[in-house]
Amino acid sequence: MIRKRLLCITPNESDADELLDAAMGDWEIRSVPTLADAARELRSQRYLVGLLVHDRDTQRPAELDTFLRRHGHMQWVGVFRPRDLESAPCRDLVVEHLCDYHTAPVDPVRLAHTLGHAHGWAMLRRRTEPAAADGASRSPLIGNCDAIVRLRAQVERVAKVAAPVLIWGESGSGKELTAQAVHTHSDRAGGPFVPINCGAISPTLIHSELFGYERGAFTGATKGKAGLIESAHGGTLFLDEIGDLPKDQQANLLRFLQEKTICRLGSTRTIAVDVRVVAASHVQLQEAVAKGNFREDLYYRLAVLPVTVPPLRERRDDLVVLAEHFFHLYADEKSPRLKGFSNRAIAAILEHTWPGNVRELINRVRRALVMSDGRFIMPEDLGLGHSSSLMAPAALDDARLRTERSALRECLDRSGQNVSRAARDLGVSRTTMYRLLSKHGMRS
Repeated sequence: MIRKRLLCITPNESDADELLDAAMGDWEIRSVPTLADAARELRSQRYLVGLLVHDRDTQRPAELDTFLRRHGHMQWVGVFRPRDLESAPCRDLVVEHLCDYHTAPVDPVRLAHTLGHAHGWAMLRRRTEPAAADGASRSPLIGNCDAIVRLRAQVERVAKVAAPVLIWGESGSGKELTAQAVHTHSDRAGGPFVPINCGAISPTLIHSELFGYERGAFTGATKGKAGLIESAHGGTLFLDEIGDLPKDQQANLLRFLQEKTICRLGSTRTIAVDVRVVAASHVQLQEAVAKGNFREDLYYRLAVLPVTVPPLRERRDDLVVLAEHFFHLYADEKSPRLKGFSNRAIAAILEHTWPGNVRELINRVRRALVMSDGRFIMPEDLGLGHSSSLMAPAALDDARLRTERSALRECLDRSGQNVSRAARDLGVSRTTMYRLLSKHGMRS
């Protein structure tokens, strides 16, 4: 059984210990008098739940807001004097940052139940956070489905050699992230990673951007400049959308790949450059070769080690993990009261076909972080709203699941995490109790 731990912030530590010890003997309680002490404690110890005993004489609303915003990953419960809640800044703190609150004088038993529920909710949140094996945790490629596991294995294999890599994948599927993973796992990880979008550079400038130029090479060239290829020396050069490279520049790139040297515009001197080339395209280059839009000899130079990035529709088992990952990655854009995804939002994410792949998922999650008004993201916040005929049953299912989960957690807390006793209290068998715990991803 996981030991429950509570960080209590209260001006009078002894009063808090006496109050809490009476009803929370199975908790490990650490009491501190100030926010500064609490911050120091949180730098060295991990807590899932915090109790804030409000004292308007020593705790300023602005300081409380900053502290709670910084530690918003925890579940916070507050204790307030009734007159304190007449203050608008105090009410804002409750609404923005706390999962629940009590008014003084406090009933220890009720407070213990509230803190137990907060701990259960924190445990559920922790289990939905992206978890990966050691090999996966070192990779920027998030997920555990078969397709992404195969991709990570491919990346680790090709990263060990210096041959060119050609990455194919649909737009928004994560080709640049895959290239970064190749660089990160290679012996060039300490060198630069230089990405170049071949379709975003003007055809009239692409030669000077790639290969650099000398002073006086053209009007306005008042001093020499190293090109992007040269700036990648000792590292990895990522040529994104290589299929959009003009035919004349394809010949120059082929020469560089063959000779490992470049010549700046306006110079006759060659410069040796040591780079690993990784290219990517959302179009099949074999088809571009057949149509005469891409040089066949350049294709075979680039496609020594081909890698395919799976579209998001083939990674459905990773949808929730990815959504949670981006929720935490862009958490500084959300309201402090926003705690995660509702069951309806998760269902909408799983039902959507994701034609825009991972890029679309990122954009929808970021939009939801800004647009959501409640504590949980809804399908409408993601732009994935269902028709009204489907929403009512989903809402009822959501409510039933939450009620069932809450009842299980409270019963386990009352029984001291004793499954047999909790089952008796609920009037069900131990087998049914274990089935319910498994259904909700809960542990005793």
